[in-house]
Amino acid sequence: MEKQELVEKINSLKKEKNAIILAHNYQRPEIQDIADFTGDSLELSIKAAEVKEKVIVFCGVVFMAENAKVLSPDKIVILPDEKAGCPMADMITADDVRKLKAEHPNAKVLCYVNSSAEVKAEADLCCTSGNAAKIVEYAFDKEQEIIFVPDKWLARVVAERLNRKFVVWDGFCPTHARILPEEIVALKNENPNAVVMVHPECPKEICDLADEVLSTGQMSVFAKKSPAKQIIVATEEGMMHRLQKENPEKEFILANKRVICPNMKRITLEKLAASLETLSPEIVLDEEIRKKAEKSIRDMVEISKKIL
Repeated sequence: MEKQELVEKINSLKKEKNAIILAHNYQRPEIQDIADFTGDSLELSIKAAEVKEKVIVFCGVVFMAENAKVLSPDKIVILPDEKAGCPMADMITADDVRKLKAEHPNAKVLCYVNSSAEVKAEADLCCTSGNAAKIVEYAFDKEQEIIFVPDKWLARVVAERLNRKFVVWDGFCPTHARILPEEIVALKNENPNAVVMVHPECPKEICDLADEVLSTGQMSVFAKKSPAKQIIVATEEGMMHRLQKENPEKEFILANKRVICPNMKRITLEKLAASLETLSPEIVLDEEIRKKAEKSIRDMVEISKKIL
Protein backbone atom coordinates (compact mmCIF):
# COMPACT_ATOMS: atom_id res chain seq x y z
CA MET A 1 0.00 0.00 0.00
CA GLU A 2 1.28 3.46 -0.92
CA LYS A 3 2.07 5.98 1.82
CA GLN A 4 -0.91 8.23 1.02
CA GLU A 5 -3.28 5.26 1.07
CA LEU A 6 -1.92 4.24 4.47
CA VAL A 7 -2.37 7.76 5.81
CA GLU A 8 -5.97 7.85 4.59
CA LYS A 9 -6.64 4.41 6.07
CA ILE A 10 -5.18 5.41 9.45
CA ASN A 11 -7.22 8.63 9.56
CA SER A 12 -10.38 6.73 8.66
CA LEU A 13 -9.76 4.00 11.25
CA LYS A 14 -8.97 6.62 13.88
CA LYS A 15 -12.42 8.16 13.48
CA GLU A 16 -14.13 4.78 13.32
CA LYS A 17 -12.45 3.52 16.52
CA ASN A 18 -12.64 6.83 18.44
CA ALA A 19 -8.85 6.81 18.79
CA ILE A 20 -6.10 9.35 19.40
CA ILE A 21 -2.51 8.87 18.24
CA LEU A 22 0.27 10.00 20.59
CA ALA A 23 3.87 9.97 19.35
CA HIS A 24 7.24 10.59 20.95
CA ASN A 25 9.69 13.06 19.43
CA TYR A 26 12.01 10.19 18.44
CA GLN A 27 9.47 8.52 16.15
CA ARG A 28 9.86 8.35 12.37
CA PRO A 29 8.88 11.61 10.59
CA GLU A 30 5.79 10.06 9.00
CA ILE A 31 4.59 8.86 12.42
CA GLN A 32 5.11 12.29 13.96
CA ASP A 33 3.23 13.89 11.08
CA ILE A 34 0.16 11.67 11.40
CA ALA A 35 0.00 11.85 15.20
CA ASP A 36 -2.58 14.00 16.95
CA PHE A 37 0.04 14.98 19.51
CA THR A 38 3.83 14.72 19.52
CA GLY A 39 5.94 15.41 22.59
CA ASP A 40 8.42 14.29 25.22
CA SER A 41 7.72 11.92 28.09
CA LEU A 42 6.23 14.59 30.36
CA GLU A 43 4.05 16.12 27.65
CA LEU A 44 2.81 12.67 26.63
CA SER A 45 2.11 11.68 30.25
CA ILE A 46 -0.01 14.79 30.75
CA LYS A 47 -1.83 14.23 27.47
CA ALA A 48 -2.50 10.55 28.28
CA ALA A 49 -4.17 11.60 31.52
CA GLU A 50 -6.46 14.06 29.75
CA VAL A 51 -7.62 12.32 26.55
CA LYS A 52 -11.32 11.80 25.96
CA GLU A 53 -11.04 9.22 23.17
CA LYS A 54 -11.77 5.58 23.92
CA VAL A 55 -8.53 4.30 22.34
CA ILE A 56 -4.97 5.59 22.81
CA VAL A 57 -2.52 4.46 20.15
CA PHE A 58 0.91 5.11 21.60
CA CYS A 59 3.77 5.45 19.14
CA GLY A 60 6.76 5.13 21.40
CA VAL A 61 8.18 2.33 23.54
CA VAL A 62 6.66 -0.02 26.09
CA PHE A 63 7.16 2.05 29.24
CA MET A 64 5.48 5.06 27.60
CA ALA A 65 2.42 3.03 26.61
CA GLU A 66 2.34 1.62 30.14
CA ASN A 67 2.31 5.19 31.49
CA ALA A 68 -0.76 5.89 29.39
CA LYS A 69 -2.51 2.77 30.67
CA VAL A 70 -1.61 3.58 34.27
CA LEU A 71 -3.16 7.05 33.92
CA SER A 72 -6.12 5.97 31.77
CA PRO A 73 -7.10 2.49 32.99
CA ASP A 74 -10.53 2.64 31.36
CA LYS A 75 -9.02 3.33 27.93
CA ILE A 76 -7.79 0.78 25.43
CA VAL A 77 -4.06 1.50 25.05
CA ILE A 78 -2.36 0.11 21.96
CA LEU A 79 1.36 -0.10 21.17
CA PRO A 80 1.77 -0.84 17.44
CA ASP A 81 4.88 -2.95 18.05
CA GLU A 82 4.99 -4.80 21.37
CA LYS A 83 8.73 -5.41 20.94
CA ALA A 84 9.50 -1.68 21.07
CA GLY A 85 11.25 -1.81 24.43
CA CYS A 86 13.80 0.38 26.21
CA PRO A 87 17.25 -0.97 27.17
CA MET A 88 17.51 1.51 30.05
CA ALA A 89 14.16 0.42 31.46
CA ASP A 90 15.33 -3.19 31.23
CA MET A 91 18.43 -2.41 33.33
CA ILE A 92 16.44 -2.34 36.58
CA THR A 93 13.72 -4.52 38.12
CA ALA A 94 11.28 -4.10 40.99
CA ASP A 95 13.45 -6.51 43.01
CA ASP A 96 16.45 -4.23 42.48
CA VAL A 97 14.48 -1.28 43.86
CA ARG A 98 13.29 -3.27 46.85
CA LYS A 99 16.90 -4.21 47.67
CA LEU A 100 17.95 -0.55 47.47
CA LYS A 101 15.11 0.42 49.79
CA ALA A 102 16.16 -2.26 52.26
CA GLU A 103 19.74 -0.94 52.19
CA HIS A 104 18.54 2.67 52.62
CA PRO A 105 15.42 2.43 54.84
CA ASN A 106 15.11 6.19 55.30
CA ALA A 107 15.43 7.04 51.62
CA LYS A 108 12.73 8.06 49.16
CA VAL A 109 12.75 6.60 45.65
CA LEU A 110 12.68 8.97 42.68
CA CYS A 111 12.09 7.02 39.49
CA TYR A 112 12.79 8.28 35.98
CA VAL A 113 9.80 7.50 33.76
CA ASN A 114 12.07 5.40 31.53
CA SER A 115 11.21 2.35 33.61
CA SER A 116 8.60 -0.39 33.84
CA ALA A 117 5.29 -0.08 35.68
CA GLU A 118 6.60 -2.63 38.21
CA VAL A 119 9.56 -0.36 39.02
CA LYS A 120 7.34 2.73 39.25
CA ALA A 121 5.11 0.83 41.66
CA GLU A 122 8.06 0.73 44.08
CA ALA A 123 8.77 4.46 43.77
CA ASP A 124 7.63 7.39 45.87
CA LEU A 125 7.61 9.74 42.91
CA CYS A 126 8.44 9.79 39.19
CA CYS A 127 10.27 12.38 37.12
CA THR A 128 11.17 13.07 33.52
CA SER A 129 14.33 14.54 32.06
CA GLY A 130 12.50 17.85 31.76
CA ASN A 131 11.26 18.16 35.34
CA ALA A 132 13.68 16.08 37.46
CA ALA A 133 15.52 18.98 39.11
CA LYS A 134 12.32 20.91 39.89
CA ILE A 135 10.66 17.76 41.24
CA VAL A 136 13.56 17.22 43.65
CA GLU A 137 13.46 20.85 44.79
CA TYR A 138 9.70 20.88 45.26
CA ALA A 139 9.03 17.45 46.73
CA PHE A 140 12.04 16.56 48.90
CA ASP A 141 13.74 18.24 51.85
CA LYS A 142 17.44 18.95 51.41
CA GLU A 143 18.25 16.45 54.15
CA GLN A 144 16.17 13.70 52.53
CA GLU A 145 18.16 10.76 51.18
CA ILE A 146 17.05 10.00 47.62
CA ILE A 147 17.45 6.82 45.61
CA PHE A 148 17.50 7.93 41.95
CA VAL A 149 16.78 5.18 39.39
CA PRO A 150 17.61 4.06 36.76
CA ASP A 151 19.55 6.72 34.77
CA LYS A 152 22.93 7.57 36.25
CA TRP A 153 23.57 10.40 33.79
CA LEU A 154 20.31 12.21 34.48
CA ALA A 155 20.97 11.72 38.20
CA ARG A 156 24.40 13.36 37.78
CA VAL A 157 22.95 16.37 35.96
CA VAL A 158 20.36 16.92 38.71
CA ALA A 159 22.85 16.30 41.53
CA GLU A 160 25.29 18.87 40.15
CA ARG A 161 22.58 21.42 39.44
CA LEU A 162 21.18 21.20 42.97
CA ASN A 163 24.36 20.28 44.84
CA ARG A 164 22.73 17.09 46.07
CA LYS A 165 23.97 13.55 46.59
CA PHE A 166 21.87 10.60 45.43
CA VAL A 167 21.99 6.85 45.72
CA VAL A 168 22.30 6.12 42.00
CA TRP A 169 21.55 3.01 39.94
CA ASP A 170 23.99 2.18 37.14
CA GLY A 171 21.51 2.51 34.26
CA PHE A 172 21.97 4.47 31.04
CA CYS A 173 20.70 4.95 27.48
CA PRO A 174 22.87 3.03 24.97
CA THR A 175 21.70 5.31 22.16
CA HIS A 176 22.85 8.54 23.81
CA ALA A 177 26.06 6.82 24.90
CA ARG A 178 27.13 6.68 21.23
CA ILE A 179 27.82 10.42 21.16
CA LEU A 180 31.51 11.18 21.65
CA PRO A 181 32.97 14.39 23.12
CA GLU A 182 35.42 14.80 20.24
CA GLU A 183 32.46 14.91 17.83
CA ILE A 184 30.93 17.82 19.71
CA VAL A 185 34.26 19.64 19.88
CA ALA A 186 34.80 19.20 16.14
CA LEU A 187 31.33 20.50 15.32
CA LYS A 188 31.83 23.51 17.61
CA ASN A 189 35.11 24.30 15.84
CA GLU A 190 33.45 23.98 12.43
CA ASN A 191 30.46 26.09 13.50
CA PRO A 192 31.77 28.65 16.02
CA ASN A 193 28.48 30.57 16.17
CA ALA A 194 26.37 27.50 16.90
CA VAL A 195 24.92 26.74 20.31
CA VAL A 196 24.95 23.18 21.65
CA MET A 197 21.91 21.59 23.25
CA VAL A 198 22.30 18.16 24.82
CA HIS A 199 19.86 15.67 26.28
CA PRO A 200 20.62 14.80 29.96
CA GLU A 201 20.71 11.07 29.12
CA CYS A 202 24.07 11.82 27.47
CA PRO A 203 27.27 10.96 29.38
CA LYS A 204 28.86 13.60 31.62
CA GLU A 205 31.57 14.46 29.07
CA ILE A 206 28.90 15.44 26.54
CA CYS A 207 26.76 17.42 28.99
CA ASP A 208 29.85 19.34 30.07
CA LEU A 209 30.26 20.62 26.50
CA ALA A 210 26.67 21.86 26.24
CA ASP A 211 25.32 25.38 26.29
CA GLU A 212 21.99 23.92 27.38
CA VAL A 213 21.08 20.51 28.84
CA LEU A 214 17.44 19.94 27.90
CA SER A 215 14.69 17.37 27.47
CA THR A 216 13.33 17.05 23.93
CA GLY A 217 10.31 19.17 24.85
CA GLN A 218 12.62 21.84 26.26
CA MET A 219 14.75 21.63 23.11
CA SER A 220 11.70 22.54 21.05
CA VAL A 221 10.99 25.59 23.22
CA PHE A 222 14.64 26.69 23.31
CA ALA A 223 15.09 26.37 19.54
CA LYS A 224 12.12 28.68 18.91
CA LYS A 225 13.31 31.33 21.38
CA SER A 226 17.06 31.24 20.73
CA PRO A 227 18.49 33.91 18.41
CA ALA A 228 21.08 31.37 17.24
CA LYS A 229 20.80 30.43 13.57
CA GLN A 230 22.80 27.23 14.03
CA ILE A 231 22.11 24.68 16.76
CA ILE A 232 24.06 21.48 17.39
CA VAL A 233 21.69 18.79 18.67
CA ALA A 234 22.92 15.91 20.84
CA THR A 235 20.04 13.50 21.09
CA GLU A 236 18.25 10.81 19.05
CA GLU A 237 17.95 11.79 15.39
CA GLY A 238 14.13 11.70 15.35
CA MET A 239 14.13 15.05 17.15
CA MET A 240 15.58 16.73 14.07
CA HIS A 241 12.29 16.40 12.18
CA ARG A 242 10.30 18.36 14.75
CA LEU A 243 13.00 20.99 15.20
CA GLN A 244 13.38 21.65 11.46
CA LYS A 245 9.62 21.62 10.90
CA GLU A 246 9.07 24.20 13.65
CA ASN A 247 12.09 26.33 12.72
CA PRO A 248 12.63 26.18 8.93
CA GLU A 249 14.82 29.28 8.99
CA LYS A 250 17.42 27.67 11.28
CA GLU A 251 20.09 25.05 10.72
CA PHE A 252 20.14 22.05 13.04
CA ILE A 253 23.27 19.93 13.12
CA LEU A 254 22.99 16.40 14.49
CA ALA A 255 25.88 15.59 16.82
CA ASN A 256 26.16 12.01 15.63
CA LYS A 257 24.24 10.33 12.79
CA ARG A 258 24.52 6.97 14.57
CA VAL A 259 22.30 8.15 17.41
CA ILE A 260 19.27 6.16 16.30
CA CYS A 261 17.10 4.25 18.76
CA PRO A 262 16.14 1.00 16.99
CA ASN A 263 13.18 0.53 19.33
CA MET A 264 11.70 3.94 18.58
CA LYS A 265 11.99 3.19 14.88
CA ARG A 266 10.11 -0.14 15.08
CA ILE A 267 6.78 1.58 14.58
CA THR A 268 5.79 2.14 10.95
CA LEU A 269 2.67 3.37 9.16
CA GLU A 270 1.87 -0.25 8.27
CA LYS A 271 2.02 -1.34 11.92
CA LEU A 272 0.06 1.70 13.00
CA ALA A 273 -2.73 0.90 10.53
CA ALA A 274 -2.80 -2.76 11.57
CA SER A 275 -2.96 -1.88 15.26
CA LEU A 276 -5.91 0.45 14.70
CA GLU A 277 -7.70 -2.18 12.66
CA THR A 278 -7.33 -4.92 15.28
CA LEU A 279 -6.94 -2.77 18.44
CA SER A 280 -3.83 -4.75 19.30
CA PRO A 281 -1.26 -5.30 20.72
CA GLU A 282 -3.04 -3.98 23.80
CA ILE A 283 -1.25 -2.94 26.99
CA VAL A 284 -2.55 -4.93 29.96
CA LEU A 285 -1.30 -4.34 33.50
CA ASP A 286 -1.84 -6.09 36.80
CA GLU A 287 -4.31 -3.85 38.64
CA GLU A 288 -2.39 -3.84 41.93
CA ILE A 289 0.79 -2.77 40.16
CA ARG A 290 -1.11 -0.22 38.08
CA LYS A 291 -2.60 1.42 41.18
CA LYS A 292 0.77 1.62 42.93
CA ALA A 293 2.45 3.07 39.84
CA GLU A 294 -0.40 5.52 39.32
CA LYS A 295 0.32 7.51 42.46
CA SER A 296 3.98 8.10 41.60
CA ILE A 297 3.14 9.17 38.03
CA ARG A 298 0.02 11.20 38.82
CA ASP A 299 1.78 13.06 41.63
CA MET A 300 4.55 13.95 39.15
CA VAL A 301 2.00 15.21 36.63
CA GLU A 302 0.19 17.34 39.21
CA ILE A 303 3.44 18.78 40.60
CA SER A 304 4.63 19.55 37.08
CA LYS A 305 1.51 21.56 36.35
CA LYS A 306 2.27 23.69 39.41
CA ILE A 307 5.99 24.27 38.91
CA LEU A 308 6.66 24.28 35.17
